[in-house]
Amino acid sequence: MKPLVALGLLGPTLDAGRDQKRWNRWRPTVGLHLQSDLAISRFEMLHQRRFDALAETIAEDIRQVSPGTAVTSRHIEFADPWDFEDVYGALWGFAAGYPWKPDEEDYLVHITTGTHVAQICLFLLTESRHFPARLVQTQPGSRRGPGDLPEVGDGRASVTGSHAIIDLDLSKYDKLASRFAEERAAGAAVLTAGIPTRNAAFAALIQRIEQVAAATRAPILLGGPTGAGKTVLARRIYELKKARNLVDGPFVELNCATVRGDAAGSALFGHRKGAFTGAVNDREGLLKRADSGVLFLDEIGELGLDEQAMLLRAVEDKIFLPLGADKPVLSDFQLIAGSNRDLRTAVREGRFREDLLARIDLWTFTLPGLAARREDIEPNLDYELERFSREHGRKVAMNREARERFLRFASASESTWSANFRDLGSAVTRMATLAVSGRIDEALVREETARLLGQWRPPAEVDDDPLVGILGAKIDQLDLFDRVQLAEVIRVCRRSRSLSDAGRTLFAVTRLARKTANDADRLQKYLARFDLHWDDVRQAD
Repeated sequence: MKPLVALGLLGPTLDAGRDQKRWNRWRPTVGLHLQSDLAISRFEMLHQRRFDALAETIAEDIRQVSPGTAVTSRHIEFADPWDFEDVYGALWGFAAGYPWKPDEEDYLVHITTGTHVAQICLFLLTESRHFPARLVQTQPGSRRGPGDLPEVGDGRASVTGSHAIIDLDLSKYDKLASRFAEERAAGAAVLTAGIPTRNAAFAALIQRIEQVAAATRAPILLGGPTGAGKTVLARRIYELKKARNLVDGPFVELNCATVRGDAAGSALFGHRKGAFTGAVNDREGLLKRADSGVLFLDEIGELGLDEQAMLLRAVEDKIFLPLGADKPVLSDFQLIAGSNRDLRTAVREGRFREDLLARIDLWTFTLPGLAARREDIEPNLDYELERFSREHGRKVAMNREARERFLRFASASESTWSANFRDLGSAVTRMATLAVSGRIDEALVREETARLLGQWRPPAEVDDDPLVGILGAKIDQLDLFDRVQLAEVIRVCRRSRSLSDAGRTLFAVTRLARKTANDADRLQKYLARFDLHWDDVRQAD
C-alpha cells in the first residue's frame, strides 16, 4: 500500500487547548490521528503564522498519539477567513505549489476544521482535482480509555470520535450513478412530455438536450421542419430548468415571422413614447419581460438585419436599447431560437448575420420530422387522444380495427406527414370530434386518411389521379398494386366510347385466345370488385 498523507487546516477554536484537560475533549485534528484504521504517514497542517504556538502543541500531541506520523506545518495566509475569494485564492496557491506524487502517495483532505468558507473551498478544490485526494470528515464519538491508547499526559481518557471518507469520483458508486441516471431519465421525460420514444436516434438527441439544458444558459438553436415540435420542446426545456431552480423568470415566446420593421423592434426591445408613428405610450419589450427566464424566438431567420444586430448585443452583453430610448436596459435571459430554414444558406445570401449565427450556434439540435420517427406514431397517437379527452372533458378511444387501420396508414411510405405532429394532432382532433359515441371507428379512419392523402399530394398529382374523385374515403383500403392497376383501367374507360370498347382495349391480347370474347362482361366484373359501375366511371369524368 502507498503511504497515506493527510492535509488539513488547523482549527483555532476546535483544536485549541493547552492544559491536560484538552485530552478530555474532542479535537478534530488530533482525533483524525486516533482512528485505528487510518495509518497516516504524514500530516500537512495548514495554518496562519499567528497560530504557530497552537500548531506546535497540536503537532506534539499528534506525535504522542501517533508516533509514526510525521507532522509538517505549512503557512497559508488570508486576511479574512470568511472572504471566499481570499480563502480560495490562498488554498489554490498552496495546491498549485505542492509537490503532489499521486503515483507514490494517497491523499486525504480533512474538511472538519476551518470556517464554512474554507471547508467549501477545500471541497471545490478536491472536486476539481487540484487536490488529487479523497475527503475525510471527523466528528465526536465514543471515548477510549487509557488502555486503548498510548499513555498521554496524566493517562486520563481521550475523545477519539469517528470518521467518514468521501471519494468525489462518483463513477465508482453505482447507487449514486443510478440516481443521476434516474434524474436524467426524468429530465428526458419532461422534454418529451412523458411520451416514450422508440427511436434510438431521437432518444439520444433528447438525452443530450437534457444534459445541455441542465448545464448551461448559453443559447440553444432548434432546427427541423415545420411541426416537428420546436416550440413544444423549447417550453419543455424551460420547464426542466424551472423544476431544477436554474431559472426563476418566465417563458416568453415570439414567432418572428409574424412581425416586421418597427413592429418587430418594438415587440422585442420595447419602445419609448413617440419613437415612431403610433408609439403613443412606452412599451416593455419581450427581452425585458424574459429577464431571468427563457426567451424563445421561433423562425429567427425571419428577423430583419437591424433587429438581428440589436439581438446580438443583447445576447452577448445582456444590454439593449428600446426604440427611441437613450438609456440602455439590462436583461439576463437565456435564448432558445428555432428555425425551419438553413441559416447558413441565409448567411451566404446576406439575409442573416454571420456573427449572430456564430453566437447562437453553440448548441444546435435538429429535430426529425414525424416521417423519420414512424415507430413513435403509436405513442403519440395515444398522447393526442388523451390530450383531446383532457381538454374537452370526454373520453375518446379507438376500437381495435380502427386503430390498426390508422397505424398501417400512418406507417406507409405514401404517408408523408408534411406538417408532422400538427398533421397528427389535427387528424386525431377531427376524428375524436366526430366520434359522437366516444369511439373512433373504421369509417372515421377511412374518411380521415383519405383527407390526409388528398392534403399531402401536390395539386397536379391529385388532378392526375382518377381514384381521388371516384373512391373518396375508400381509397386507403386498397394496396398500391390495386390502386395503380385500377387507376389505369379508369383512364382507359374515360377514353373509350362504350364499355365494350374499353374492354377490347384492356383485353386485346387475352381475348385472342378465347373462343368467345365478352370483354364488356369481364370489365364489368372487374369494376364490381371495387363497387364501381360503368356509369360511375363515366360520370366522374
